[in-house]
Amino acid sequence: MESWGWRRDHQRNERAVRQIKMMSAEWRRGLPLYLMILPGLLFFLLFKYLPMAGLVIAFQSYNPFEGIFHSDWVGFDNFKRLFTDVDFYRLLANTLTLSAINLFLFFPAPIILALIINELGKGFFKKLMQTVIYLPHFLSWVVVVGLTSLLFATQDGGINNWLASNGFARIELLSDPAYFRPLFLMHNLWKEAGWNTIIFLAALASVDPMLYEAADMDGAGRWRKLWSVTLPSLRSTIIILFILRLGSVMEIGYEHVYLLQNTLNLKISNIFDTYVYRQGIQQGDFSFSTAVGLFKGLVGLALIMMANKLSKKAGEEGLY
Repeated sequence: MESWGWRRDHQRNERAVRQIKMMSAEWRRGLPLYLMILPGLLFFLLFKYLPMAGLVIAFQSYNPFEGIFHSDWVGFDNFKRLFTDVDFYRLLANTLTLSAINLFLFFPAPIILALIINELGKGFFKKLMQTVIYLPHFLSWVVVVGLTSLLFATQDGGINNWLASNGFARIELLSDPAYFRPLFLMHNLWKEAGWNTIIFLAALASVDPMLYEAADMDGAGRWRKLWSVTLPSLRSTIIILFILRLGSVMEIGYEHVYLLQNTLNLKISNIFDTYVYRQGIQQGDFSFSTAVGLFKGLVGLALIMMANKLSKKAGEEGLY
């Protein structure tokens, strides 16, 4: 019995040693990949997760001189102030309107662009088109809005001067509130639509060519192949990116909107992002602005979870 028990323990120890060696070998093989992932992990750790500890000031009357641990605790007073603010519903409406523009008008644009570029084949013209539509992404919003101001400034804008010199009326593009949302959309389309095609083009590159060959044998035309082969191949990618987009429904982009804002269009351009900047930075109300930011984050989280659940029920792959 003792000999049998010794052999059993010895075999167990050998299996454990083999498992450790296998894990060590797998770790060494994957080390280059882990090193590639490390910068991204550090970024999210340092700039996304660690700062979450500061959310506690949303429940305080935070004083920078007293610090987090000695500031007065006020509970949900900052949230009550937010929901009873006279500007809350206007901010919510403006934010949701711009989010709807991004979701239903901007979001399909990269998909359409990717489909068009995919039909160009693999020649020089396709590469040229990709480069041309990618380039605006690398311009800052300051440059984009600055160019718009130079061209469409009411008094001395280049295009407005040309219109006036030829007997046409000047376009109040930057001062008329009616132009704010169309201009916001056009800026996003010009600057970011091309860059966002990268993911969809990568998904299209992974489509099995045999599917197109089978469609050709069945007599399918270009539109039928697009509808029956290409779009179904993109469906999971589209759904995942749409869910992720829902998570940022309250995050429009502070810089772009703020640069387009002025006293004439403030009524429809003021959103939570710019409101937080004015309250938190300009007026130093850190606790209230943190409460607003926490509210936006919770709304985005709820939308992601809801959309992911609906996606699962529809038989599609979700985020988790």
